[in-house]
Amino acid sequence: MALEKITSVSGRGVYVPGNDIDTDRIIPARFMKCVVFAGLGEFLFYDVRHTPEGVPTGHPIDQPQHKGAEILLSGANFGCGSSREHAPQAIHKAGFRAVIAENFAEIFFGNSTTLGIPCVNAAREDIAKVAAAIEQNPAIEVVVDVAALEVRFGADTIKITQRQSARDALVNGRWDAIGELIDGVPAVKMTAAKLPYMAA
Repeated sequence: MALEKITSVSGRGVYVPGNDIDTDRIIPARFMKCVVFAGLGEFLFYDVRHTPEGVPTGHPIDQPQHKGAEILLSGANFGCGSSREHAPQAIHKAGFRAVIAENFAEIFFGNSTTLGIPCVNAAREDIAKVAAAIEQNPAIEVVVDVAALEVRFGADTIKITQRQSARDALVNGRWDAIGELIDGVPAVKMTAAKLPYMAA
């Protein structure tokens, strides 16, 4: 199974302001009782999207103009806190395919990369530019170009950075370690068949 080469991601964006948005805010622990990750998307940011009584708060991702957004923008130290894999899974299941932030917590970054979600770094003032453009025109297309290390929106462009190892894995279709192992099964069988002690 050949993995998709993720060289760029495009779609509408939504800005979720704030620094130190931790994994418990991304997906509260009480929703982590699932056996599989399907359905986690509806609980993304649940406790800040609702009052304790369950009333919607008007969170950015719930606003009509941002429904179906695929690019998530935020602040510094995004994904900090516990190492729960459910956090990037919830983001992915909610339909987001890239995250732009000032920087990311290490484990969250790694878990996102293995899902094929590019997490890219941008300067605070550049994120503000993209957020302002989205505010002015929620339908504007945001292109996260992983290969070129830039984000394009309308007639504007900002520079982004990403750890080289993650960028290499994404653009060359090597972002899923399990997928790579499965791809290697035929080669393993061929090698095993040549070993005399495996024939017994």
